[in-house]
Amino acid sequence: MVTYKDAGVDIYGEDKIIKALVSQINFKRTDAIKPADLDGHYAGAIEFGDYYLVLCTDGVGSKMVVAEMANKFDTVPIDMIAMNVNDAICIGAEPVALVDYMAVETITEDIAKQIGKGLNEGLEQSNINLIGGETASLPSMINGVDLAGTVLAVVKKDEIITGKEAKKGDVIVGLRSSGVHSNGLSLARKVFFDIANLDVNSKLKHGKTVAEELLTPTKIYVKPVMDMIKKSDINVKGLAHITGGGFRKIKRLNKNVTYVINELPEPLPVFKEIQELGSVDTHEMFKTFNMGIGFCVVVAKEDAEKVIEMANQYLIPAQIIGKIDDEYTLENGETVKDTVIVKYGKDEFIME
Repeated sequence: MVTYKDAGVDIYGEDKIIKALVSQINFKRTDAIKPADLDGHYAGAIEFGDYYLVLCTDGVGSKMVVAEMANKFDTVPIDMIAMNVNDAICIGAEPVALVDYMAVETITEDIAKQIGKGLNEGLEQSNINLIGGETASLPSMINGVDLAGTVLAVVKKDEIITGKEAKKGDVIVGLRSSGVHSNGLSLARKVFFDIANLDVNSKLKHGKTVAEELLTPTKIYVKPVMDMIKKSDINVKGLAHITGGGFRKIKRLNKNVTYVINELPEPLPVFKEIQELGSVDTHEMFKTFNMGIGFCVVVAKEDAEKVIEMANQYLIPAQIIGKIDDEYTLENGETVKDTVIVKYGKDEFIME
């Protein structure tokens, strides 16, 4: 059985590294421009008059390796933008601008045009402006191309959404992903290329090639989610971007409730193939991949159908995938609380 750690990524180790780094940072400005207290949320913010200015930064990760193998670079910029804007909207902030950073060993005009095309598509889907960037030629440091960016978003102070209002009885609406998105690529590549000995042009059981599946861009949820937030008859209580670590990060919304995710749809075909080819444990799959759910919206039960309808208007399938509770009794009789429970078929596990 292969794991994400076997592929070179230790998500628990990363947690420790982040804690070690953050433990050394204690400086804060003392004037009116100070950080918002968001307690490890999806995005960071500073106070700016009646608004919070929100910043998110992220890259494409090892998905760029697949792009280089396939010589196809026009979708990965969409991923880079998606990873940023999908985090920003988790606190109700509207993304407005992007600066990008591209570090290269060497690059051709054709690759640059492909990246530019993808950037433009991501900007349009997110309704944001590209206002600057940096391209660095680093042949002694970079092997290939690395692409990252930082997004600026804004939200009025009295309209910020943190998830603290989520309570027992609320439901979790899951919005479908477009595929693997930009997380878990190290494990996906290990399974497809090292274990199954496929290449980017190999066809999978469901008809797509490996490259087509792995280079499908991350779904951008900005427009439907902003519409949900702005609709006066929907009280959006919490928003979660499902990325690396699966549903673990939904705890960022409210650490004092239990998230019971027990009505999941069938995983997308690509996840079934990864699990089968790599003999990957179901728990490991849910710790590594989005498994078909790319974004979650927490609302009162009576608002769920409105959220689903709005997602459907943007051609994004959606459904209730779980609920908020005070506690949960596992099949072994143990009662747990303040955590995330995933129940899929006969499998039940705590996402920690």
